[in-house]
Amino acid sequence: GQRHAVLDTNVRRVLARAVMGVQYPPNATTAAERKLARALLPADDDTAAKWAAASMELGALVCTAKNEECHRCPIAAQCAWQQAGKPAHDGPPRRAQTYAGTDRQVRGRLLAVLREAVSPVPQAVLDRVWEEPVQRARALDGLVDDGLVEPLAGGLYRLPVG
Repeated sequence: GQRHAVLDTNVRRVLARAVMGVQYPPNATTAAERKLARALLPADDDTAAKWAAASMELGALVCTAKNEECHRCPIAAQCAWQQAGKPAHDGPPRRAQTYAGTDRQVRGRLLAVLREAVSPVPQAVLDRVWEEPVQRARALDGLVDDGLVEPLAGGLYRLPVG
């Protein structure tokens, strides 16, 4: 995968808390967030791809929007939000974000299949993850472009190795 800063909603929340010391990021992605994400991105492609996947997972599973599990967080000791006493959000009201049926949901399902696999996954298996083929292909292409999934010969896919 290529070196690319990923700023999905989960990564933005992790950066907001861990680095900026606030509970939630702004409603819209800012230039400052993009600059921060690029600054934190490891220099080599393989490590950058792992960083992207790890930061997405951290936000999705531990540093969640409603029920964060700081006791499980590997960076809790360095978290600016935690060190500030976990102050409540004082910005504009957060807009409700739809999840069901979004590309984000498709990406999550594709990543879940690949995470659980012990060997590369055939395209046909990934095709069963989501009924709508155009959206599924767009989500898979996006994961490849973001360096989170590696396409292999023979229509196989896997998470980046190494």
